[in-house]
Amino acid sequence: MDPSAVNTNVTVDDFDSVLSYADQSVWETPDPSSPSFNDTNSPWLMGTYHKTEIVGAELSFNFTVTHRCSGPAIYVYGHAGPSYGSYSVQIDSFSANFSAYTPNNASTPHLLYGANNLTYGSHNLVLRNLGTNKGETGGNTFLFDYLQATIQVAPAGASVSNVTYEEDNKALTYTGVWGNNTGPVFSGGGTAYTNAEGASVSLTFNGSAIYIFGDKKNDHGLYTVALDDSPLATYSGISGCGGAFGQTCEQQKPTLQFLASNLGDGEHKVVVTNLAGVNASFLDIDSFVVTVPSNYIVRPLSNDSSPFVGSSSSSGMSASPSGTSAPGNNSNSAYPLFAVSNPVLLLALALCWFIRRW
Repeated sequence: MDPSAVNTNVTVDDFDSVLSYADQSVWETPDPSSPSFNDTNSPWLMGTYHKTEIVGAELSFNFTVTHRCSGPAIYVYGHAGPSYGSYSVQIDSFSANFSAYTPNNASTPHLLYGANNLTYGSHNLVLRNLGTNKGETGGNTFLFDYLQATIQVAPAGASVSNVTYEEDNKALTYTGVWGNNTGPVFSGGGTAYTNAEGASVSLTFNGSAIYIFGDKKNDHGLYTVALDDSPLATYSGISGCGGAFGQTCEQQKPTLQFLASNLGDGEHKVVVTNLAGVNASFLDIDSFVVTVPSNYIVRPLSNDSSPFVGSSSSSGMSASPSGTSAPGNNSNSAYPLFAVSNPVLLLALALCWFIRRW
């Protein structure tokens, strides 16, 4: 971690497509499109969570060189209480077990795991429900709400700004057949959508980081993202509720479809392509947000066997959640936040710590 650099905490909600659920059917979550859904007073980020009682259920977050997003810190939030059991946190090849059991329901957001000593490199996080082991107190419940990953967007002394490209911006190039939706929760009031195989949207930009947002629904499917010469990455736009293909369980509030950081000075190109398949599944694009610094630096990625700085073993996993500090609460670490004017980015990035204090 370079505390003198310009760093930001990227918030990844449980519905975001940059997360992967091994089996969506073993998780339950509120339906954001239900008439009774109301996230105004919800303790959960954007009113949703993923909860399971199935032992072995898992989810992963791959912040790797595939999409050039890497960083030295990560924090995982969920819930704890008398019905909760054990879970494992695996970062790369190192794993440790923790317990979410507490005699009373914990306050939210509850920190399940945190580490601020990760190497600046490619990492894969896997959360796995272990349930109640023999002799333990608690149950088989595990709940995931959101996570935060710290990334560097500029070197020390640089200023940064964010440029938002709404779906109708002339800088975007569309191929294939696309339509448009409007709605009060969309960034800029609208989205572009397609269910055509191979339909794509691209943006050529200059910046050190890029975020792509869109909505999710059960009639959505797979899509790919190509950034410069990085390997093609595939994501799922299927709703976080799971279930059969159809017009159900829509999350219209912008979800994070792709992110990349550690980009150098010069021109970059990102292309998002719909894989409609036999169902003619949809892809929705809300906006692209690009971080533009006054100065650039590309950090070399670590190839150490351990994901933890100064550790050649799993000792970096030994800190319990209750003893791990979160961003903004650790006097030994600096997490400077840069000002953003885009309302979607206010929701998705580092200001989460202000809007999630109830």
